[in-house]
Amino acid sequence: MRKKYILLFAMIGLALMLAGCNEIDQPITAESEGIWNTIFVYPLSWVIIKLAEIFNNSYGLSIIIVTILIRLLILPLSIKQIKSSKAMQEIQPKLQELQKKYSSKDANTQQKLQQETMELFQRNGVNPLAGCLPIFVQMPVLIAMFHAIRRTTEISQYNFLWFELGSPDYVLPFLVAGFTFLQQKIMMSTNTAASQNPQMAMQMNLMLYMMPIMIGVMSFFFPAALALYWVTGNIFMVLQTLLINKPMMTNTDTGGDKK
Repeated sequence: MRKKYILLFAMIGLALMLAGCNEIDQPITAESEGIWNTIFVYPLSWVIIKLAEIFNNSYGLSIIIVTILIRLLILPLSIKQIKSSKAMQEIQPKLQELQKKYSSKDANTQQKLQQETMELFQRNGVNPLAGCLPIFVQMPVLIAMFHAIRRTTEISQYNFLWFELGSPDYVLPFLVAGFTFLQQKIMMSTNTAASQNPQMAMQMNLMLYMMPIMIGVMSFFFPAALALYWVTGNIFMVLQTLLINKPMMTNTDTGGDKK
C-alpha cells in the first residue's frame, strides 16, 4: 500500500514539475516559450478566448464549456481507472487470504507471496498499475487548464453571474468544498474494499475531510475563474461517478444472483 502511494505522489510531483509552476504568474501569449506553454497552456488559453468571443465575451461560460470538453476527452481514462479499481476490489478477499497464508516476514515467504499475488492478478486480468497510469496522463492536462485560466489576462476583465472572474469570491469556495466532499463521499461509497480494510478506510476518511477543506481554503485566495473551473469539474465528476458506477454495480449484483 505504501509503495502505491509513493508511486502516486511521485507521478503527481512529476506532473507538477512539468507544469512549470515557476511561470504561474506570467501571462500566457503566442510568444510564450517552452514546450509546456506552446503545446499545453497556450492552446487551451486560445480556445477559452475564442469560445468567449462567440458567447459575447462570456469567459465564465467559456471556462465551463472547456472544462466539460476536457473532462469528456479524458473520460475513457477515467472509466479505465474505475474499472481497474473495481477489479482490484473483487479480488480483495483472495488477496487477503494470500496475505494471511504468507504472513511470515522472512524473505522466502515474502517472495512466495509476491509470486502468488502476481499469479492472482494475471488470472483475473488485473494490472495493479492500471489505476495509476490514467492519473498520470490526466494530471498534465488538468494542470494545463489551471495555468491557462490563471495566466489568460483577458479573463480578469469580465464578470460572470455574481462574481468577478479575476478576483476571489466568497461563495464559490463553499461550493467548491461542498462538491469536492460530495465527490469523495460517492467514490468512497462505491469502494467496498476500503470499508473492509480499517487502515484504508481511515486514510480515505481523512482525505474525505482534508481535500475539501484544502481546496476550499485555496479558493478564497485564487481568482474566482479558478474556483468556477473546480466547481464545474467536481460537478462533472459527481455525475460521472454516479452514471458509471450505477451500471457496474447493477451488473455485479445481477452476476452475484446467478447460480
